[in-house]
Amino acid sequence: MTYARRDFVGISAAASIAPRNFNAIRLRHAGKVEVVYQSPGPQPNGLQATAEGLWIIDQGNNLAYLVDYRSGKVLRELKTDADRASGMTFDGQALWIGSTYSREIICCDARTGTTLSRHFTPGAGVIYKTTWDPPARSSPLAKKASASAPAASSSPAKPDTVGTGAHGQEWRDGKLWMAVPPSRMIYRLDPKSWIVERQFSTAGNRPHGIGWEGRYLWCTDSNLNAFFRHDTETGEIVERVQLADSDPLPHGMTIRDGVLWYCDDVGLICRMTL
Repeated sequence: MTYARRDFVGISAAASIAPRNFNAIRLRHAGKVEVVYQSPGPQPNGLQATAEGLWIIDQGNNLAYLVDYRSGKVLRELKTDADRASGMTFDGQALWIGSTYSREIICCDARTGTTLSRHFTPGAGVIYKTTWDPPARSSPLAKKASASAPAASSSPAKPDTVGTGAHGQEWRDGKLWMAVPPSRMIYRLDPKSWIVERQFSTAGNRPHGIGWEGRYLWCTDSNLNAFFRHDTETGEIVERVQLADSDPLPHGMTIRDGVLWYCDDVGLICRMTL
């Protein structure tokens, strides 16, 4: 059987079984991270830059906010049908939102929040672990819990069977792109047929927000505390931006006019120049 080059690359990337050598990826020295303002919701988990303003989707209350870039003032607020939302994008008329724990992509009216359609998430499922995964990372700015940890239960531990869906979405040329942690993949779908047209592996086990820089797609990884620039024709990672351990932890992300915006789910909206 003969495969087109892009199909073969996608297959070989998906079949990779070895940990990546991140030090071999070219490092880009980006601008200093700036905390711009507090998010209007308690747990921002997705961003999308548009001409009208910056969209923020909140995992804590499932509200979508359109805010002013400079001040963070809320220009519009929508209630969505998402279940602990992660990631969002805008197609020019409607919002596409990751409903994390129902493992759906919800398309809703950008003026009213009314759900227009619901779709299953390719690659959704239980997040698995590998021996080379980095440790789970939390925000250095998160408040430490004052209560002591609960006592260990004597009952046998139940396996984690809670599935999750996409954590980052982008729209380009009529196609929907998404990063899905359970499969460690980025997918491009035709939103009309809901068929996957392209896929490639992410850098690590916790891919999150994605954003365009020219023909390249940046993808956040929250556990690696970094952003990775993918060639979307091959899936190859050609560059990375590494955050400091003291920087806010990246979750949702978007790019506009050479500025990378990201959110830390403790309630912060941040930016840095690329």
